[in-house]
Amino acid sequence: MLGKFDALDRLVQLLLLAAAVGAIANGGFMLVDPLAWYVFIPTVITTGPPNAHFIRDIGLAYVGSGLILLYAAGHPILRWRAAVVGGLWLTLHGLLHIYEVIAGICGPATFWADAPGVLGHPLLVIVALTILFARQRLAPAGIPARLFAQAADKATGGNSPYLPDLVAAPGHAAEKFQHFMPVTAHRQAAPAEAFHAARIGATLAADCGPCALIAARGALGDGVARAIVNRLLASDPPADPSEAFAFGAAVGSHDPAADAHGAQIEMLYGRTVRFEMALTAATVTAYPALKRGLGFATSCALHKLEV
Repeated sequence: MLGKFDALDRLVQLLLLAAAVGAIANGGFMLVDPLAWYVFIPTVITTGPPNAHFIRDIGLAYVGSGLILLYAAGHPILRWRAAVVGGLWLTLHGLLHIYEVIAGICGPATFWADAPGVLGHPLLVIVALTILFARQRLAPAGIPARLFAQAADKATGGNSPYLPDLVAAPGHAAEKFQHFMPVTAHRQAAPAEAFHAARIGATLAADCGPCALIAARGALGDGVARAIVNRLLASDPPADPSEAFAFGAAVGSHDPAADAHGAQIEMLYGRTVRFEMALTAATVTAYPALKRGLGFATSCALHKLEV
């Protein structure tokens, strides 16, 4: 589950934003007044006479990288690939400076004087991406299909038998599916307990034991208490999320009662929360439906629903 942003996600945003602003500011200076930039950075003078056109060329690279990083900072979990692209030139530029000091082209004093501006930006991006990768806080889109399938199979305990078909399908089907997956778990305004009650209710309505267990593990990862999750799996929700559970079950089973339950959800939590619950209830059932369509209905036989 990607879930709502937490403190470390905000830190990642801040790191990318700092790198973006720094790169844009430096590049903007180079574009607006390249000769003033040449004088302002004392170590540049040692590289030879100024070339305004060349300085502006590098300025464009900085501004372009910064704008891409600014876009990535808006939602690093979904836009981590943009962070990779935005940090690529900055990282290569930093590596070039490291190579030059190793090769003796420039002295250590010059290297360390340049280091904050040359290495600072890419290091911010690298730290941000390291946090995302270490926590596996990445939207699946962009991960190579076979690697994605292996990770998804492991994460779901082998309960996603459609993955080989997905990887083998032509027309970038796996990549399209990867873009779809975060939609099924979108949560911003909804309380975690109520949201996952609706999600599990809808999954159970699709009569898929393994999929319900996958949804249950997602609830645990989002901070819902294990005892509550197990009651939801037993179709015995506690009082607080009971309306959300009934709403999800009604949406998942195409029950006309979804209207009444939805109205109650909207009265309790507001329109936005109703939308989030409706979205997850409507889309999470795609997984068991896909299994049935591919002839894996036997894998959806009743299991012991407990986590």
